[in-house]
Amino acid sequence: MLQGRAIGAFTAVAAALVLAVAGCSSGDGGTPGGKEGEAAPPKLTITPANGAKGVAPDQPVVVKVDKGRLAGVTLADSKGRKAEGKLAADGTSWRSSWGLKPSTTYTVTARSTAKDGKAGTATSTFTTLTPTAKLESGMAPLDGEKVGVGMPIQLLLSKPVTTKQGKQNVERSLEVRMSKPVEGAWYWISDKEVDFRPRDYWPTGQKVKVIAHLAGVRAGEGLWGVKDRTATFTVGPRHITLIDAKKYRATVTENGRTVRTMKVSLGKPGDDSYSGKMIAQEKVADMVMDSATTGNPGEYRTPTKWNVRMTYSGTFVHSAPWSTGAQGSANVSHGCVNASPADAKWFYHFTNRGDIIEVTGTTRKLQFGNGPTPWAKSWEDWVKGSALGAPVRGLPLE
Repeated sequence: MLQGRAIGAFTAVAAALVLAVAGCSSGDGGTPGGKEGEAAPPKLTITPANGAKGVAPDQPVVVKVDKGRLAGVTLADSKGRKAEGKLAADGTSWRSSWGLKPSTTYTVTARSTAKDGKAGTATSTFTTLTPTAKLESGMAPLDGEKVGVGMPIQLLLSKPVTTKQGKQNVERSLEVRMSKPVEGAWYWISDKEVDFRPRDYWPTGQKVKVIAHLAGVRAGEGLWGVKDRTATFTVGPRHITLIDAKKYRATVTENGRTVRTMKVSLGKPGDDSYSGKMIAQEKVADMVMDSATTGNPGEYRTPTKWNVRMTYSGTFVHSAPWSTGAQGSANVSHGCVNASPADAKWFYHFTNRGDIIEVTGTTRKLQFGNGPTPWAKSWEDWVKGSALGAPVRGLPLE
């Protein structure tokens, strides 16, 4: 996450068990005092208590020591996988950083020391609840991918998150780390998708690590996140293509320098191309353009090459050898951006997913949600789509 994480309420069972051991030296009875006349070791208290069942995964694991300092705390599941936690500045308490996996047994092991050197130990083993429904996720960009400066981070959820509290809990679990930290914000595209974009385009060369700490997130009634998701990606050169429908030209730049100018033909009257700031969404070397997919079966069914998608609805930059005579002088396509075979092939290989493609001069405006379209909204409107209602600043890479 970019801030903290949501802290859920104790379950009734867990709360009762905690009360039952209040005042004890540790979650499992602890280490008793020494021989008569000797000072007792520091008293350790662990929550949840030893033997607790049905613990809410968003309940924090807390270790406290009285009259001493913590020398070490380990929280791990039955397979030895450790969970993160943070020691307080004064060394007297420790708290887990994120939610825990549902249906999982964990063991906390704590060690303490006193000023006189006396050491104490305590352990607590507990089991988290079994959820009614499981929330899992997918993520883009793909792990290891190089993307363009306009690429959003997309978190795709297996179940809808319908409440504001659930969305806030999910958002708090999302952590974005950057080699060059910048301001950004999350936006709920739908109940099953939340996207992140920086305020401005990503800096070239940026390295980004996204961690969705979804395990243990309370996303709704009986709905719990069960697994974390991580992806690391890099940002390539600043590729921006400006397509002017009135001049029938595409100007391609890299890091502010024009690298190619292409003659193009856009949508004919009645089949206008979209105007707006889009991104390259995917690349397909060979495909068939079929009018049936746009609600006009039988109008055309044409094999095409070097296709760079700009919208979900089917707008592409692609090779169109049949319209080279009109490219540079007239708009004759069915809505796509036609280019010569040589230019289309070059553009296909030049383009990264997430590169900016901006079209101007048409009467048809790009609709938000027609593919990943984070730049179709102003920054102010984008921030309003956050369940937390505020921008966040990326954390530095570890």
